[in-house]
Amino acid sequence: MTKGQIEAKISEAVSKFEVEFMGRGPKQIRTVIIQDLIIVRLKGFLSKSEQKLAESIQGVELIKKLRTTLFENAREYFETLIKEVIDVNIISTHSDVSTKTGEKIIVITVDENLEEKFNK
Repeated sequence: MTKGQIEAKISEAVSKFEVEFMGRGPKQIRTVIIQDLIIVRLKGFLSKSEQKLAESIQGVELIKKLRTTLFENAREYFETLIKEVIDVNIISTHSDVSTKTGEKIIVITVDENLEEKFNK
């Protein structure tokens, strides 16, 4: 498979995860592989009620805490989905949510240079 095909498959896996564990998928998702990093950018993933809640500082804190807790509780499953696509060991997974832009960023660090692996 090419790098682009792998990135697309990772996007599909992340979208599946978001629907199953977060309740809905993003409007847009893009994955980029840079050496041993996988960066996934999700746009439009906040629900209407979360968007309304994000209008206050307390609401922003609540959304971030809830989304972080949900992601942490499902991390093992998330990493399993990604590992099925890339077939390398995952070192760490980081995630953050922007309630201002309605974006979520996930950064996955792996133990191999994926660009070299998939360009062979």
